[in-house]
Amino acid sequence: MSKYEAGLEKLMEYTLSDNKDVPSHLKISEDLESIAPDVGKYIIEFAYGDIYSRSGLTNQQRALITISSLVTQGTEPQLELHINTGLTAGLTEKEIVEAIIHLIPYTGFPRVLNALEVAKRVFTMRKEE
Repeated sequence: MSKYEAGLEKLMEYTLSDNKDVPSHLKISEDLESIAPDVGKYIIEFAYGDIYSRSGLTNQQRALITISSLVTQGTEPQLELHINTGLTAGLTEKEIVEAIIHLIPYTGFPRVLNALEVAKRVFTMRKEE
């Protein structure tokens, strides 16, 4: 199996495939095809083929780490995507909210409040499916 195939297989464990309105790495790849086609390949081969495919952490643990990192960086569009992937990987809404709240002493109220708004939006969107 190629690194791309291995990465795509791992990526699909995090991807909600029955709702095309939910952000996904596949949609990002499609959207960037005309300007930066290699970015999608890098996400699949490197991030998912090399990093997410490593042993030692569950998909849920990886998702919480990623969500936490994105909250601290203040990257709301990517946070929305990864809250979705976390839910698909099996995280509960409560686990996601508690992880975000836990970041208050480390990143501050503004980033946590922004992240909670993103989470609320994602949870609502997923319930409307």
